[in-house]
Amino acid sequence: MFTVRKALLSVYDKRGIVELAQGLEQHNVEIISTGGTARTLREAGVSVTDISEITQFPEMMDGRVKTLHPKIHGGLLALPDNEEHVATMSEHGIESIDFVVVNLYPFEQTLANPSSTEDEIIEQIDIGGPAMIRSAAKNWKHTAVVVNPDRYDAILTELETNNLSLSDTTRRELTGEAYARTAAYDTHIARYFASKEKAAPPLSIHYRVDQSLRYGENPHQEATLYGNFTGIFRQLHGKELSFNNILDIDAAAKIANEFNEPTLVIVKHSNPCGVGSGSSLHEAWEKAFATDRQSPFGGIIAVNRPLDLQTATAINDIFTEVLIAPEFLDETFELLRKKKNRRLLTLDYNLLRSSLKTSQLRSVAGGLLLQDFDNDLYSDKGIKVVTKREPTDEEMNAMKFAWRIAKHVKSNAIVYAKSDRTLGIGAGQMSRVDSAMIAARKAEIAELDLSGCAVASDAFFPFADGLMEAVAAGATAAIQPGGSIRDQEVIEAADKHGIAMVFTEMRHFRH
Repeated sequence: MFTVRKALLSVYDKRGIVELAQGLEQHNVEIISTGGTARTLREAGVSVTDISEITQFPEMMDGRVKTLHPKIHGGLLALPDNEEHVATMSEHGIESIDFVVVNLYPFEQTLANPSSTEDEIIEQIDIGGPAMIRSAAKNWKHTAVVVNPDRYDAILTELETNNLSLSDTTRRELTGEAYARTAAYDTHIARYFASKEKAAPPLSIHYRVDQSLRYGENPHQEATLYGNFTGIFRQLHGKELSFNNILDIDAAAKIANEFNEPTLVIVKHSNPCGVGSGSSLHEAWEKAFATDRQSPFGGIIAVNRPLDLQTATAINDIFTEVLIAPEFLDETFELLRKKKNRRLLTLDYNLLRSSLKTSQLRSVAGGLLLQDFDNDLYSDKGIKVVTKREPTDEEMNAMKFAWRIAKHVKSNAIVYAKSDRTLGIGAGQMSRVDSAMIAARKAEIAELDLSGCAVASDAFFPFADGLMEAVAAGATAAIQPGGSIRDQEVIEAADKHGIAMVFTEMRHFRH
């Protein structure tokens, strides 16, 4: 029977440690501790035995060596139901340690501080902490290990309820969490040293379970959400998010994040089907919805301002799966929550932007692809006019708007736009000409005039035919990366038809 009699507490993060120790002491659990943790506990009136009293060695080398001792690791690793282990413990004066609470030096935080020196970073590589965690975790049947302060209250409650014992299930969970923590810690260290040599380190991944999902893209596929998605997006109302909802929410939020002015984004199957900007969200809604009045049914809508009642009332007339806003005004929320299955989510745009500073991961057969997020819009050189005719200010603004959207449309992507709204979007075609034709056809169905609009292409026009399709539809200005061996041919075609064209020298493929 697992029972806690002796506990070792050694933490950098002191949150909750006093309350945990006081709870253990009330049940006559012997507490041993190290350095700063021992001082903190004594100041709170907790009776503590210093680790040096157990090892008969002082902490040395500026604290680098204090728990690396057989009397500590023997106590963590010994099997009390193994006669040889018991005899060895008796011979060397080793006592079992049943309960270990450890968290690690703040290597990640120190690394993230741009003022940290290399010596400071190195000193925050914890040695004794991970060693104790791994020893205790290996011996999980006889030693419980806790690495997360958020666990303290629940663990103490279970100990008090179950006569100072923890279930096998709890100890297995704690062990998995412990090894995940040391794996993540070592990953950050490995990446640091690899970055110094400008090398790609072997990839180790650690994400906590964020949310269990009913199924994946389709009902026969199992799925789980990992990471901190629910920290960025907080669900206020509606039924459980699906796998596909989450992908669409991510797509819609990232497009809305491209704009500073009030903007509304409508997404379907991870592609935008309408985006509008204006002096108000209601004006933005009217422009976005006008792009395509069919596709938004069952779609996802994201805004970059608190959602007001006027806009919500207009949206409420159509079936929308998810609404995302930084805030829902009270009267807005009361209106929208009347449809019980519609999901309402708040979005923290600051956390979203922070998340885009990390890496993007995608799975392939037998492996993973890792890359930076596509956060930029243009090359360092910016936008370069390549035609004889300079674009007007209105055309330049329209091109910039279209370019922001094209970045988020599945390739091959063609977007027709004015300076404040999309007019037609062609996504995911094998031919760029087909995308141009589809985008123009959708604008025609929506009864939108493309005369004088701008067209954006996520990658270069390999031939002049794609550009000419856009010109035939009414575009007078084009924005594209450039870089084709036939660039000159495309430029000459633009000049022949009086089109203003700019190169960004940055491609935005989205596969």
